[in-house]
Formats: sequence, C-alpha cells, structure tokens
Amino acid sequence: MKNIEKSFFHNASPEIFRRAKELRKKLTPSEKILWTHLKEDKFQGIHFRRQHPISKFIVDFYCHELLLVIEIDGEVHLEEAVAGRDEGREIELQRLGLTILRFKNEEVLHDIKSVREKIKSFIGKENVNR
Repeated sequence: MKNIEKSFFHNASPEIFRRAKELRKKLTPSEKILWTHLKEDKFQGIHFRRQHPISKFIVDFYCHELLLVIEIDGEVHLEEAVAGRDEGREIELQRLGLTILRFKNEEVLHDIKSVREKIKSFIGKENVNR
C-alpha cells in the first residue's frame, strides 16, 4: 500500500501555489476535456485535483490517494529542450513516490474514450494492490 500520509504538496512554495491558481483559470482545451471527465466520474470514487502544486512543479492532474500524476503534453513537449526538462521533472516526481501517466493533446481531443480506459486500467491495478 502506498503511503498516502506523505505531504500533499511536498513543500511547494507560495509562488507555486499562486501560479497554480492562475493556471486553473486558463486550462487548455484538452485539459478542460479531461477535467470534465475526471471531476464528473470521480473514477470509481477516486478524487483528482487540477493544476496541483507539488514541490517546485505544477502538475496537470493529481490523485493523492493513488499518488498519481496525469500530464497532458502539447506539441511543445516534442522539442528537445522541453523533452529534457520533462524527463528531469518526471524523475524528481518519481523520487517523491509518484506515478506519472502522460497523454498527448491529440489523444485527449480525439480519443477521450481510450484515455479514460487507460486511467481506469491504472486505477484498477492500484485498487488490487491496496
């Protein structure tokens, strides 16, 4: 069982909280779509937060109960410099005990059913391990 008593925000600074609040006001189209599904379904009672501060990062979606981060990547994430930062960020988040699921904007925009199934599959595996 994962330790869900760990810090909810992993010592995020006040500045990260401020930026997260601003980002919640201007979600991308793909973030809006996925958020609609995450908040309405609550995927078998699992609660997600959007634009959640964790350490020095703001993750697109976060489920504390499962220590799960969901990220949605636009085309900018294909650029070498951005991909390198993403890799370092992912390593740091994994060191905090978090699992990261990544989806491309196009997946969310054009195949939300598949995205939902992948998330539900992960949740199902985690529920078995609890």
